[in-house]
Amino acid sequence: MSENKQNPFQYNAKSWLYRRERIVTSTLRLMTYFVILCASYLFLDIIIKGAGTVFSSSFPFVNVEFLTQSPETLHVFEWQGEKMEMADSTFRNWITENGLDATSIKTETYAYSGGGILPAIIGTIMLVIGSMIIALVLGILSAIYLSEYARDTKFIRAIRLSIVNLAGVPSIVFGLFGMGLFVLFLGWGVSLIAGWFTLAFMVLPIIITASEQSLRAVPKGFREGALALGATKWQTIRTNVLPYAMPGILTSSVLSVARVAGETAPIMFTAAYAMRDKMPWEVDSFWGFLKQGVMALPYHIYVVSSKIPQNEYTARMQYGTALVFMMVVATIAILSIYLRQKARERYRW
Repeated sequence: MSENKQNPFQYNAKSWLYRRERIVTSTLRLMTYFVILCASYLFLDIIIKGAGTVFSSSFPFVNVEFLTQSPETLHVFEWQGEKMEMADSTFRNWITENGLDATSIKTETYAYSGGGILPAIIGTIMLVIGSMIIALVLGILSAIYLSEYARDTKFIRAIRLSIVNLAGVPSIVFGLFGMGLFVLFLGWGVSLIAGWFTLAFMVLPIIITASEQSLRAVPKGFREGALALGATKWQTIRTNVLPYAMPGILTSSVLSVARVAGETAPIMFTAAYAMRDKMPWEVDSFWGFLKQGVMALPYHIYVVSSKIPQNEYTARMQYGTALVFMMVVATIAILSIYLRQKARERYRW
C-alpha cells in the first residue's frame, strides 16, 4: 500500500470527531445566545415599560415626583370632562384650594399607585451599604485567619466545607434565621440593624471564600521578603498581602451587592415595611435610627405586584420601581468595579 494513500478508517474517525466538535460548539453557542436573548428581552421589557413612569417628555425629562415623594393612594376621577389623576396629598390640596367637598367627587382609588418611591430608594441603599460593610469586615477577618493563621486540621477543613455549603442555602432560610435571632431573641424587632446583619450573614460565605482564595493567590515571596526584613506576621499581612488581594475581594463584593439588593425574603422578615412615609433620619436618637424599619425596592415591587388588585396604575408603578431598582443596583455595582480597577492598577505583581 502506498504511503500517500489515506486510511479510510482514519479519515472517517477524523471526520466524525470533527462533526461532533462542530455540533457541540454550535449547541453551546445557541444556548449562550438563548440566555442572552431571554435576559435582553426581560431588561428591554422593564426599560420600555418603566421609562414611561420614570421619565417625562418635558424638561427636566425625569418624573421628579416619582423619585422624590413617598408612595400614596392614587385618586382617579373626572372633572369638567377631563380625566384627573392625583396622589392623595395632591388631591387633598386640590380640594382645599377649590373649596370643594371630597364627598361630592366620585373617585376611584388605587393603593400604592400614586406618589413616588423615595423612601424605598433610600432604604435599599442603606440596607446594601450597611450589610456590605458588616459582611466585608467579618469576611475579610475570617479569611485572614483561615488563610494565614489556621492550621490544616480536620476542624478547619470542616469549617471551610460548612462555609461552602452555606453559600447555597436559600435566602428565605436566612430570613427565618434573622427573624428568630435578631428580631425575636435579641429583641431588635423589624429594624434596619436586623436587616443589616441578616443580609451580611447571607453573603458572608461568598465573601469569605473569595477573600481566602485572593489571599492565597498572593505570592509567598511577598510574605518571606517582609518577614526577612523584620516585620511581624500581622504587619506582613496588612502591608504586603492584603492590599494585593483587595482586587479579588472587591470582585466578590460586586457579586454580593447584587444579591443583597435583590433579595426580598430576608428583608421581608427582618427590615422592610410595606409603607413608611418618613425618612430614616427623621428619628430622635441613633439607636432609634437603627431600630426603625425601612422601605425597600424589592419588597415594594413584591407588595405592589401581589398584595393589591392589579390594574394599569399598579403596573405602571411596578415597572417604574423595577427600572429604578435596576439603576440603583447597576450604580452600586459600577462603583465597586471602579474601586476594584483602581486597586488593581495600584497593586500589581
